[in-house]
Amino acid sequence: MTDYGEEQRNELEAIESIYPDSFTVLSENPVSFTITVTSDAGKNDETVETTLKFTYVDKYPDEPPLYEILSQENLEDADVEDILSLLQQQAEENLGMVMIFTLVTAVQEKLNETIDLIKNRREEEKRKKEEEAEEAEKVAFQGTVVTIEHFLSWKAKFEQEMAELRKKRQKEEEQSGKPKLTGKQLFERDHNLDTSDIQFLEDAANSVEVDESLFQDMDDLDLDEDDPDFDPVCLGSDED
Repeated sequence: MTDYGEEQRNELEAIESIYPDSFTVLSENPVSFTITVTSDAGKNDETVETTLKFTYVDKYPDEPPLYEILSQENLEDADVEDILSLLQQQAEENLGMVMIFTLVTAVQEKLNETIDLIKNRREEEKRKKEEEAEEAEKVAFQGTVVTIEHFLSWKAKFEQEMAELRKKRQKEEEQSGKPKLTGKQLFERDHNLDTSDIQFLEDAANSVEVDESLFQDMDDLDLDEDDPDFDPVCLGSDED
């Protein structure tokens, strides 16, 4: 016949020696205790941690111990559920043998995997944010790509705005009693407009003054106009 009490006491002594700093006895009848399990340090010395509570049942280890998670740090709800599932699986696989060390070791490995997943998850979130920022910057730099649909939409809106503006101006002119005349209407109303440009040119010509003194010394110039080789351009170029 199995002496369950003896097996439980022997295991309890071994567990206390293995986890001296994280093992705490809560009660002796029934035997209940806690073990705090911490992952290896991740990036920036970050860790995840959980405190497991175990309680022996009368027929342990032929029956699994009671277990629960008393507390946790930096774990999400999904991580807690994974740990509880892992404990159930390991307990079923190790029935008939003392198993607390095996259960704690499995949780330790799970926490180490979790800290790596957290690291990868945060790196992925960082990368995604950087990509979104780059994409937003590209969109801001390039602006909206002009397609035929965009152009036709803009054109229709522009023509509508211009039509409304023309109606507004026409209404304002009608209300002021001074309708704006077209170029043809102005020409028909004032016939002087057809001679205004000619008169301007004649006035400009009459206003030009010539300084005759500039030409008074022309007779004194020795111009060999009868010379067949005479070239006015060469005047004054002779250095002698």
